[in-house]
Formats: sequence, structure tokens, C-alpha cells
Amino acid sequence: MKQSCILRGLSDIIPDGPLFCEMKKDSIAIIGLGKVGTAVGHLLRNAGHEIAAVADRSPDALKRGITHTGGAASKDPLHAAQSADAIFITTPDDLIRSACDEIAEGGGFGPGKKVVHMSGAGGLDLLESARASGAQIATIHPLQSFVDMEGVISSIPGSAFSITAEGEMRDWAVRIVEDLGGIPFFVSDEDKPFYHAAACMASNYLVTLMNMVEGIYRQIGMQENEALRSFWPLVRGTIRNIEGKGTEKSLTGPIARGDIGTIRKHLTVLGEKAPRLLVLYREMGLFTVDIALRNNTLSEESAKEIESLLKGDSHE
Repeated sequence: MKQSCILRGLSDIIPDGPLFCEMKKDSIAIIGLGKVGTAVGHLLRNAGHEIAAVADRSPDALKRGITHTGGAASKDPLHAAQSADAIFITTPDDLIRSACDEIAEGGGFGPGKKVVHMSGAGGLDLLESARASGAQIATIHPLQSFVDMEGVISSIPGSAFSITAEGEMRDWAVRIVEDLGGIPFFVSDEDKPFYHAAACMASNYLVTLMNMVEGIYRQIGMQENEALRSFWPLVRGTIRNIEGKGTEKSLTGPIARGDIGTIRKHLTVLGEKAPRLLVLYREMGLFTVDIALRNNTLSEESAKEIESLLKGDSHE
């Protein structure tokens, strides 16, 4: 960020009054106007950044981008990138490298430019052509689930953001995250896929797990809305417990209690009525045994018997 110093008021009292230095916010180009790119442009504009340009090959995306960001619209990523200090490449993950290479080949990057992508799993290597052109690079990823535009804009503030960057770009990226209302933390380049796999488990696979639960409840005769109303208070209470007590201390249920008879019944009925879910139940159960042992709610003897049941080593 460029620095400008403004002499403020104390000159009447102190002839050589202090200089208050303010950091000028970079002008920004958004390349790719999906939900995240559009929302980020909107929030950064609200934080005082100039959105110099937005680029997307979809007319509908451009129209939406102008409405939310105020940036000049272009179908040409190179043209958009040339008009800004910082370029945010917010295309789908598989297009980040090619978008970056296209801009680099056209001379859109150079010393003084900053280039960012917002992929969770992608590393700095996706921006290698920008770095080779003299630009500084970083990745910034919001740890949040986005369904619709309004939801994205409202949920980004308060969310955690992973940052992968080097040198002074680390501080710059922190300021960007703070301008978005986010909470920054650092992830090494090599750990990004590992970090993102966990994020997918926390969000995407949670949806899948809830869908499996809904499927069982519908199988016993409930309608979709009725099923959701039935199990959602349990889920909400569990999430509230996790938020307040942490994951390990929130564990309840038959494995935590060592209720072997109940576990045996679960295995039997799942084998009969939902055999595909039986594999998941067994694997998740084995991880749950480990937590119960750490919590000291399960004896070693009971843990061994439950593990044997879950692995299918004993009669069920």
C-alpha cells in the first residue's frame, strides 16, 4: 500500500506538529465474478478500496458485479488487471492458473502489483507467472460456506481467513482480511490441501451426513420437513455444545457411555436396512472410541469390545 502523510492541526500549538501517516488503500481488480469475487469486491469497496475494474466473460456476472462493486466492467481480464494495483483472481479453482498466465503474457503484471487468489486448496504456484513478472503474490481463503450472494456478503464478516504469503505480503494480506471483517490466520503453502480437506469435512460432509440422517427418518415414514424439524434441534444443540465446550467434551451417546447392547442393535439394523451407511457408522465409531477414551468416559475393556464389534471381528 502506498503511504501518504497528512499534516494535522497542531501547528498553532506546536509549530512543527506531528505527521499522521495513513496507508492509502490499493485500487483493486476482480477477475471472476462468482459469489465470492463479487462479495469480496462489494465488501472491499465498503471498506474504502477503489474497485477499479471487474472482469468476467458472462454478461450476467458482469451486470451483477457492477451493481455490487461499482467497478468498470470488462470481458478482458488483462484490461481489468492493468487498471489496478491489486488483482484478485476469483475464478473457479481450475481456471486460476490459466487466468493468471493470460494476464502475465499480456504484460498485466509487474513490480508494484499484488496478485491474490482465493482458492482453499490451491497454492502459490498457481500465481507463478505473476511472480515471474515481478508482482507480489498471496492466497487468501475465507473459511465459510457460500450458497447465495446475500448469504456470502453477510457471512464473510466474522469468518476466519487463511493466508499464505511471504514477506511484506503477509502484513498486506492481514489488512485485506481485516478490511473484509475477517479473522486472519496463516497456513503454509504445503499444508493448504490438508487444511482445505478438513474444511470440506466440516462443511460439505456435514451436509452429506445430515442428508443421510434425513434419509433414514424418511425411510421410517417422515416427510422431508418433518424429518428436518425432528433432528435439527439435536444438531443445533450439539453445535452449540461444540462452540462452548470444544469437540471432545461435547461427545455423548452409546459409545461414550460404553452401551454395547445399543451399538450391537445399530449395527444389525443398519446392515438390514441401510447397508451403505453401515461402513460409515463403523468407521466413524472407531474414531469416536478414541475420543471417549481421551475423555475417560469409556474403559479400556469396553473400548476393546466396541472396537471388535465395529470392525466386525465378533458376533453382532
